[in-house]
Amino acid sequence: MAGFENYLQDTQDIEREIERRGVALGIDWSNAEQVRALAREAIEHVSSDVQRAMATPIDYQLLAKVELFGLAALMLRTMQESASVGFESHGGVIWKTFARALWAEAQAHGTLASGRSHSGA
Repeated sequence: MAGFENYLQDTQDIEREIERRGVALGIDWSNAEQVRALAREAIEHVSSDVQRAMATPIDYQLLAKVELFGLAALMLRTMQESASVGFESHGGVIWKTFARALWAEAQAHGTLASGRSHSGA
């Protein structure tokens, strides 16, 4: 990255969209078990879900979930990239709750190096 990124704005934008998808999906962000299950599903998310969502655009729940998983990937990337330039990205309560669950699931699945350089939340 060039170093001109506005991580604070990106974080706020991503969190707002995550919150919107969470409302559409009925996510209770205070329910740690539900959030962890959602994070697990996001980490295990496969392209067949995207293909199904595109084939049946009337399934708004599936579309919201696929979009949420894309936002989760953006969230993780934003935290990793900002940490690489010495800036710790984190947002509000929803960001922190989801980020903790995503980091835990990514580490559990071996998709993230165990020695991350910041708290991520």
